[in-house]
Amino acid sequence: MFQLTNQPIDPAALEAMFHNEACGALVTFEGRVRNLNEERAVERLEYEVFGPLAEKEGTRILEEAMRKFAIARALCIHRTGLLEIGGVAVWVGVEAGHRGAAFDACRFVIDEVKARVPIWKKEHYLDGRSEWVETLGPGRGN
Repeated sequence: MFQLTNQPIDPAALEAMFHNEACGALVTFEGRVRNLNEERAVERLEYEVFGPLAEKEGTRILEEAMRKFAIARALCIHRTGLLEIGGVAVWVGVEAGHRGAAFDACRFVIDEVKARVPIWKKEHYLDGRSEWVETLGPGRGN
């Protein structure tokens, strides 16, 4: 399931949703708001999204992951709106029988979400300026 939310993401509550006894692996990823990007002091982030298309493409990515990897379940939640430093911007969870499939699928999901889902990020800086930034490119998306 792919989901957008304007509410804080609670990783512990999301992780608790994964309890398949046939699965020996749960891999999660949290993308958090940091206070520095390319030597500029960041105050907060803002995410804008075209919801219907984002949800459709995000769902498509998770369906691809289910077909491509030997996993039992995948979930991705992405924040929208204003986020403060330390807040979770995106969370991915993948449950599988074995760790390799879970790791590979988790990385696939976050990489594809960042590349394909229409979500735009604006950084607000401590100097009062703000600008839209690319989510992938040299030094980003890793």
